[in-house]
Amino acid sequence: MKALVLAGGSGTRLRPLTHTVSKQLVPIANKPVLFHGLEAVRDAGITEVGVIIGPHGADVRRAVGDGSRFGLHVTYIPQEAPLGLAHCVLIARDFLEDDDFVMYLGDNVISGGIEHLVREFWATRPDALVMVGKVPNPSEYGVAELDADGRVLQLEEKPSQPTSDLAVIGAYVFSSAIHQAVRSIRPSWRNEREITDAISWLVEHGSAVRGHVFSGYWKDTGRIADLLDGNRALLDLIDPANAGEVDDESELIGPVIVDAGARITRSRVIGPAVIGCMASITDSTVGAYTSIGAECDITSTDIADSIVLEGSTVSGVDAVRQSVIGRYAQVHSRPALDTVPSRRLVLGDNTEVVIER
Repeated sequence: MKALVLAGGSGTRLRPLTHTVSKQLVPIANKPVLFHGLEAVRDAGITEVGVIIGPHGADVRRAVGDGSRFGLHVTYIPQEAPLGLAHCVLIARDFLEDDDFVMYLGDNVISGGIEHLVREFWATRPDALVMVGKVPNPSEYGVAELDADGRVLQLEEKPSQPTSDLAVIGAYVFSSAIHQAVRSIRPSWRNEREITDAISWLVEHGSAVRGHVFSGYWKDTGRIADLLDGNRALLDLIDPANAGEVDDESELIGPVIVDAGARITRSRVIGPAVIGCMASITDSTVGAYTSIGAECDITSTDIADSIVLEGSTVSGVDAVRQSVIGRYAQVHSRPALDTVPSRRLVLGDNTEVVIER
């Protein structure tokens, strides 16, 4: 079995972050979202991986390399434009050959990985196995209707009147039958070949298509709020570890990871939280559900429930909450007549923000 991991989207909903970095490389719990997916593929016993890349393909190549750091062998497949998930299968035909394969959306986080999905595929041997999960707002997703035996009756993309509350999650397993399906469908009104249309084609032509109902945590990290939610979910799973320097005037409370070379001075860090390598936390409070990236400098600041990417500086700022701060950004304060009780920041790379107080 092979895997096809999609890392080519432009991530317009995550701008300004994604003006300069692939959305799949934005970190949660101090690890790029894409890396979580590659590890899930590896843990399912798959080593041959094709990675679809787009406008930020060079960044993905640099970050992932040949895949050996994950125990994988990676082949890169460029997609010249975002022409749909089924188009990704179409252009990966030479890599996939006639092998069964997992298709994994590289901006998705699936708690516990996909081993259970692969096991069900081997046990039931359908032509397509679609991971689905219950959601309160199915009209915002691709929706699957299943019969009592788990067979897919129909799929519909973002229906105005959903026939079920089972949303399609970003992981699938296909047999070689999918190749005829992706060649047979036409582009949608978005000028994209939709994977839901290809799976529906299989259903209509009598192929065995099943749904794998997943009850664990999953998230498409395509929006800032989803990125922060995924960060919280993964931080909830960490075990404390301290490979850095914490002085006697500092306190670590709850599960906190302090990476090698990080320094915590006269500060309090409340877990779950991660402090990246060579980061510096001074005279500050880092609250729960915060990921501080490598080589960041946090000074005289109160921050919680936030993500700070590598190389950024935050100094003299109170009550930073639910914020995502891009790489090498600078956030600092200066005196003002009025104070602001809380601030929400979403900053792109190489930016500078001055907050009056």
